[in-house]
Amino acid sequence: MSRNPHKVARVAGGKQGAPLGDRYLDQTLRPQTFAEYVGQESIKKNLSILLAAAKERGHPPEHLLFYGPAGLGKTTLAHLIARECGAQIKTTSGPAIEKVGDLASVLTNLSPGDMLFIDEIHRLGKQIEEVLYPAMESGMLHIMIGKGPSARTLELALPPFTLIAATTRIALLSAPLRSRFSGGVFRLEFYTEEEIRRIITRSAEILGVTIDEGAIAELAKRSRFTPRTANYLLKRARDFAQVKKRAVLGKEVSEEALELLGVDRRGLLASDRALLMMLIEKFGGGPAGLNTIASALAEDMGTIEDVYEPYLLQIGFIERTPRGRVATAHAYEHLGISRGALL
Repeated sequence: MSRNPHKVARVAGGKQGAPLGDRYLDQTLRPQTFAEYVGQESIKKNLSILLAAAKERGHPPEHLLFYGPAGLGKTTLAHLIARECGAQIKTTSGPAIEKVGDLASVLTNLSPGDMLFIDEIHRLGKQIEEVLYPAMESGMLHIMIGKGPSARTLELALPPFTLIAATTRIALLSAPLRSRFSGGVFRLEFYTEEEIRRIITRSAEILGVTIDEGAIAELAKRSRFTPRTANYLLKRARDFAQVKKRAVLGKEVSEEALELLGVDRRGLLASDRALLMMLIEKFGGGPAGLNTIASALAEDMGTIEDVYEPYLLQIGFIERTPRGRVATAHAYEHLGISRGALL
């Protein structure tokens, strides 16, 4: 008998409790099939053709690259592709592959038809990229042994495999590496509010949470158009309702929980508001360079580019210009600041 991945545990008294495997909620909430995967319709259509064609030919799918802001479902897509193909998937990340030997160990342990998922592939070293090229292109692993005149190249044939990679910073990938993803390079887009509502509804059902439409709408509005954030907010609102002994997660309860988390009506956190306030008050709304902003916030430039900016750009609160970042009229309005008052 097949197991239901969404099975809900029962507690004494017949009430719904946490899902089985509650310890790994993020894994539990992930879609198990493409039919359950909400959004990214264009990517799903392209993948359905690519995977169907590969099945008919009896070959592993060609190499794939997914990019876009964190939390949009790149890792989930990789696992769904493996499940659709009935293949084993082995996962690693760019920072974990420090030496050529690390990559060689991963590749030589693959079985025919396996899929290798490399997250944060932009963090691979250039020397490791050079070894990856022939592995992707011709299924050969070239390893240099020794140094100087006595150095020689060892060639190992690899089993047929599919590399699926993900990155939040595609600009840091070299052109030769990008060009070898012959199956396609796909950008994941932010979700619509309606898609996020569907995700929250599904996740609430899996978690055994009774939630009304008002709460779903409130969580969706503040989710930053990102499934990972939506699920995080739902889990924290569920905790709040549980501790406050509320049988139903309603709009008022969700608003209280979100206020406690410091998430405002547009999904901004205290750190987001601090960036906007600094840009407006210290730099007159900009333009200000990324390095200057990072120094003023005592943050890493990569964190600002990967964590803060994607959503602020998406909702039109900042703009990137040749001279630096600029706060828009929407940012002033949201923070309740008059431009004239700062002149």
